This record gives sequence, structure tokens and C-alpha cells, in this order.
Amino acid sequence: MKKISNFRRSVLVATLLSATAFAAFAQSAVKLTLGHGAAPGNPRHEASVKFAEVVKAKTNGRIDIQVAHSAQLGDDAAMVTAIRTGALDITANSQGAVAAAVPEYAAYGMPFMFSTPAQAFKVLDGPLGKELADKSAEKGMVVLGYWDNGIRHMTNSKRPITKVEDMKGLKMRTPPDAVLVDIMQALSADPQQIKFAELYVALQQGVVDGQENPLVNIHASKLYEVQKHLALTSHMFQMTPLLISKRTWDRLSEADRKVMQEAATEATALQRKLSQEADDKLLADLKAKGVQVTTVDKAAFAKATSKVDEKWLATPIAPYLKKVIAASR
Repeated sequence: MKKISNFRRSVLVATLLSATAFAAFAQSAVKLTLGHGAAPGNPRHEASVKFAEVVKAKTNGRIDIQVAHSAQLGDDAAMVTAIRTGALDITANSQGAVAAAVPEYAAYGMPFMFSTPAQAFKVLDGPLGKELADKSAEKGMVVLGYWDNGIRHMTNSKRPITKVEDMKGLKMRTPPDAVLVDIMQALSADPQQIKFAELYVALQQGVVDGQENPLVNIHASKLYEVQKHLALTSHMFQMTPLLISKRTWDRLSEADRKVMQEAATEATALQRKLSQEADDKLLADLKAKGVQVTTVDKAAFAKATSKVDEKWLATPIAPYLKKVIAASR
């Protein structure tokens, strides 16, 4: 038998050590962090906790996921950056913030495209959602699920909104979402980007007149205390992508990845269910708290914001956006 050269022996030993180290990592305790911007009680937080619990149970406590809520780790934009660099493991984030890295996410926020979240999920749970996940992976983010951030409505402290003209001149807070900025400008409002964690105080102090969010966010963050007019505009659907850093994902064993995906599937079903159940109950409670609720002329609002579609159909996401528009109708 030929003697193994020192070089080959070194390579063999290094390979065996690497394999051993990887196997040890796969079996050792793993601590991960999941960050999001919502308050406790919000379906985003409840589903995040569920996700962590399922992962812990399926791995007999070996994988421990700490959930940091209420933007403790920074706003959504900061958490997207952290996910891409590997500084944060997991985030239940927002459509607008993720769109800054993967512009195709903006396709789902076109004004008045989806009348219900179920309509949007029919598209997202199919080939177009897979295509979006592939684009996300290219930017360092692995999609574990698409959660519901609701159909969005507008509140303000100045006046009831029933027609497009009522929007003129209102200082309206928007998240870092280019489509929402376009929608507000199309309605002749004055969009102001303010972090969600700072929104309550900004409304309280009159820095902005109003804001827009799904009812669950308005309720969980007690915005009704500083906003007495709610217009059921249903102007936009937004998802909450559940993302894990590709750097974290690549370190996990195949078995652990399978656990993550199974837990995400359970958490996704719970989050969507909680969101769906919330709206009717929350609307009644907001009315009971003295919020004045109005409906709007949606046809007129849709017509006023049609230029937003046209603008985005002239951008690089146009090929993907056209497919989403076709699927949504």
C-alpha cells in the first residue's frame, strides 16, 4: 500500500475535522433571534412566538429562538439590512422595507389591486410567490412564509374622509414604502416618512395629521387615542414576509431547515387566521372607543391613484408586475 503524502494526509485530516465540526454544530444548541416591529397582541407577534415555540418543541429545546418585538432591534429597514448581512437571524418584516432590496415586492402594493388578503395569498402561494422567494434568496434572504399585514385604511385628526378632495393637504405618515408615498401624492396629501415606533408621539404632537395602517396595527398600538377619524379606504394590501438570513440558513443542517419550514407553515396559518378574525372585532371596538368611521368612494380613489400603476409599469419590475396584475384579476 502506497504511503499517503504529508500534504494529502493534512487535507484528509482537515476534511474530517470540518465534517466533524459541522456535525457537532448540527447537533449543538443553536440560539437565534427573530426581530419585528409590531406590538404584543398583534398577529405578527403572536405568530412569531408560535414559530419559536414550534421550533423549540420539534428540536427538543436545541434551537432556541428569542423574539424581539416592538422594533427593539431597529425599524424594519434596519432589520432588512441586518438580515442580509447576517447580523440578525430572522425577521417578520414589512413589504415596503423588503422592496428596497427586492423591488418586485412592490408589485403587491399597487393601489386597490386586492380587495381581500385571501386574493393576494392565492397569488403569493403559487408560482409568483416562488419567483419572489428566488429573487429574495439572491439578496441574502430566505422566505419562510408570507404573512398578512392587512388591507390598509387611513386615520387622521383633522376631518372625516369620504371623497378624494378630503385628502388634500393632509400630512400623512407613511412607512419607507415608495408605493405608499406615490399613493399619497396622487391623492394630494403630503406624505411624511416616520418610523412606526415614533408614530404615536408624532400623531400626538401634531407632527403629522394622520397615517394609514391595517386595523390590527391601529388597535394594537392604540393610535385611536390620538386619531378620531377612520376612513375605510382599503387602498392597499401589504404582506409581512417571514425571512431568515441566508447566512443563518446555510449554517443549518437539512433536518433543521425542514423543522424551520414546518414551523413557519404552522405559524403562517395562525398569523393569517388571527388577522382575518381581527378586522370585524376591531372595527366594532374602535367605534366603541369613539372613533368616527367613514366609508369612501373607492371608484374615485382608484381613479385618482391609477397613475401609480402607470409609473411602476415603467420601472424594471414591470415584467413581474404585469404577471401579478394578470393573476390578481
